[in-house]
Amino acid sequence: MTKRRLFIAINLPENTKKKLFDYQLKWPDFDPKQIRWTRKDNLHITLIFVGYVTDDEMYEICTLVKQVAKNHQPFFVNLERIILGPPDKTPRMFWVQGEKSQELANIQTDLRDAIEQRSGVKYNAFRPHINLAKFKPLFMKTFPNDFEEVFKHQISVETIEVMQSELRRGGAEYTVLESMELGG
Repeated sequence: MTKRRLFIAINLPENTKKKLFDYQLKWPDFDPKQIRWTRKDNLHITLIFVGYVTDDEMYEICTLVKQVAKNHQPFFVNLERIILGPPDKTPRMFWVQGEKSQELANIQTDLRDAIEQRSGVKYNAFRPHINLAKFKPLFMKTFPNDFEEVFKHQISVETIEVMQSELRRGGAEYTVLESMELGG
């Protein structure tokens, strides 16, 4: 039986993806053996990583996400800064950290509760962020641990997506399986 690797996400508007991709171009001298930048089309905010599911489970998850989406109105997410993450652990990524938002927390909590109730799986605490790059531990020997840059940008959230992640040798490839309008 084939299983799909799913997550629920907020896809970023094209202008935000371009701004983040332009930021990546600021660092052309990094050793590509030590750091892998996220492809522009893959930039997103993960709300819930679901994991591997069957087709029947995928349809059930899409139904749950649709129900949650209709109970939430569109909102904005404010991006604040680029840091090394995850915080409070050995850094292994560049990521864009978002401002805490009640709307974002509410939708993530409702999604988490609906999917946990269905599957019994417990999910980790939520930190709104966008992965810009992953790097190897050796990279940190050449980069300051306390790196931080201001990155002020606001995105409008009008949909949430159920996405499939296929792990490939050159990096993950993401496909939108279903997009649900908020409040719809």
